[in-house]
Amino acid sequence: MEHVISVQGLTKDYKQVRALENVDLRVPRGRIVGLLGKNGAGKSTFLKCLLDFLRYEGDIAFFGKSVKEWKYDLHTRVAYIPDVSGLDPRLTVQQTMDYAAGMNPTWNAEKAERLFAKSELPRKQKVKTLSKGMKTKLYLMLTLAKDVDILLLDEPTLGLDIVFRKEFYDLLLGEFFDETKTVIISTHQVDEVENILHDVIFIDHGRVKLHETVDKLKKDWSIVEVSADREQDLMAFNPKATSRSLGKVRGLIEGDIKLSDAIIAVPSVSDIFVAVVNQ
Repeated sequence: MEHVISVQGLTKDYKQVRALENVDLRVPRGRIVGLLGKNGAGKSTFLKCLLDFLRYEGDIAFFGKSVKEWKYDLHTRVAYIPDVSGLDPRLTVQQTMDYAAGMNPTWNAEKAERLFAKSELPRKQKVKTLSKGMKTKLYLMLTLAKDVDILLLDEPTLGLDIVFRKEFYDLLLGEFFDETKTVIISTHQVDEVENILHDVIFIDHGRVKLHETVDKLKKDWSIVEVSADREQDLMAFNPKATSRSLGKVRGLIEGDIKLSDAIIAVPSVSDIFVAVVNQ
């Protein structure tokens, strides 16, 4: 399996605060990866280090080549949508498109025209007058119009309503992702992206707590429900989290479990995420 991103010993300090500590991971081609963590977990710092926007300790490589050696050329292969818009508020939508086309050697004019034609973005309107949702859509359109291999998204739908959020991910899947592309989505809204992810990275206080495929997670973990009078039987399997209601006890358990008359269900990524980061 080809790994398009390799990270070894990544550590980042902000004065007295350690934002990332000894992060090791590899990301293969053709995957949508969720970088999942609570606010302040180190997600944005991690993405900025990947792109060499920050000083750090450790090694980062794209396509087998150190990020330090790529310099600007890296941005012909990798696109980044930050949590804060970098759009020039003085320009119109059309002027923004023209500027992006002139600045990006991988700009695909035919794809850009097709995307913007059906986007309903007002081309003559200035960016500063657009809503947050429309600005995010514009940023996404500009990014999708570039022929890149890797897309990094930092809390891309934060503050957007449910309609915009759904449209955003529909565009991502329909216009960018295929088996040759790789996407990393940084978010604390686990439920929102769970159904599109192939792999997850759980990060907490700058450390990677778990890096696994979603399929394996859901194979290895179970939600087990028994009647309240059998709680001790359930606790013998050392559940990572428990809840009680209506005379029932539920536990989130990693590994095989054989418990007679128990109801077994597949947990959500959110269930596993909460259990792992709260350990």
